Amino acid sequence: MTIADLAYPLFDYIDSLEEELISIRRELHQHPELLFDVHRTSARVAELLEQWGLEVRRHVGKHFGMGVVGILKGERPGRTVLLRADMDALPIHEENDLPYRSRLDGKMHACGHDVHTTMLLGAANALSRFKEHLRGTVKFVFQPAEEGAKPSPLDGRLISGGRDMVEAGVLDGVDLCYALHVWPELPVGTIGVHSKYAMAASSHFTVEFQGATGHHSTPQLAVDAILMVSQFITEMKVMMASEINPLEPAVLSYGTLHAGTAINTIADNSVLTGTFRAFDKETVDKIRHALENRSQSIAESYGGTRSVRLRVGTALRNHPEAVRQVMEAGSRVLGAERTILMDTPSLAGEDFALYVEQVPGAFAFIGVGNADKGIVHSIHHPQFDVDERVLIHGAKLHVQLVLQASEE
Repeated sequence: MTIADLAYPLFDYIDSLEEELISIRRELHQHPELLFDVHRTSARVAELLEQWGLEVRRHVGKHFGMGVVGILKGERPGRTVLLRADMDALPIHEENDLPYRSRLDGKMHACGHDVHTTMLLGAANALSRFKEHLRGTVKFVFQPAEEGAKPSPLDGRLISGGRDMVEAGVLDGVDLCYALHVWPELPVGTIGVHSKYAMAASSHFTVEFQGATGHHSTPQLAVDAILMVSQFITEMKVMMASEINPLEPAVLSYGTLHAGTAINTIADNSVLTGTFRAFDKETVDKIRHALENRSQSIAESYGGTRSVRLRVGTALRNHPEAVRQVMEAGSRVLGAERTILMDTPSLAGEDFALYVEQVPGAFAFIGVGNADKGIVHSIHHPQFDVDERVLIHGAKLHVQLVLQASEE
């Protein structure tokens, strides 16, 4: 049986899974979990993979151990393809009035990771039914904590789910890797991929200034942590405007600021958080060094101290051959006219960048928008939703990418 011949029964089988996939997606949507706290989700994923006869590795990740990997080996030797989905949700209160809305206040799958997980489960189910016709190996990687990071209990580093999985060795022996992300700006039934950069290096920082408290009547006896952080906020914005090449995409923004305990007391501590984003590694390094050096010089000038905690991101850059494979898969599954080579990358971040940094691969956007159904809200919006036809499209695209790898 040729690869082309195999696609027809595989796709017919995936079509038969539509109700089951919708049910799985809605179950996951009702029970969102944050970052590495994906106990219910990962257990459900592992249970289904085992049910379909895959080799399953639970508790993957040397730092937090919350990933799941399903392994499917074909009957003949060939390349190893890794397909990745993320499982975590966001700390957002859902505002949709739907029968399957989140049951947990303040938590929501507002970025479509429930959809990503379900699409990949659909592909695993289908390929497991036809494994006697497959060449090579498929790794189905279900990752926690794409939306953020936590300090490692092992070494204190800020660790995202992608880094935890990569450091656990999920890329060992992998020849190609792919991930799909839902995108409401694209209509359902379409797929888009960037020829080069897809997303920026999104870096997170926390800067803490430590001074000395005192009464407002005797400021000369204190070291004001609010003044230190205020000067730092201004200096970094000036640096971004005057020292970064204006033709190089880059942005720095602040997220939270906490300081002080009383209206008439000089604050001895201030904590500032934020992110900076860029594509070029030299630009990323320049911003990082400015954060470290300027915070230190400001603290010294006031007679205080400072600490900086950084999680420096990696830009997500697709590989040319993998992009070609995505374009071919999109054309075969959805049609050439609905397969788009995208021009402008996003300044958002994605830790799938850590995968394609080491193994050729591509990150593609799959359409979920449908204005007729009111599905128009962007990711991270409290009314975000998807046209669930994407579940079938995504499962077929994953399968097609595996089949194409088997052809070569």
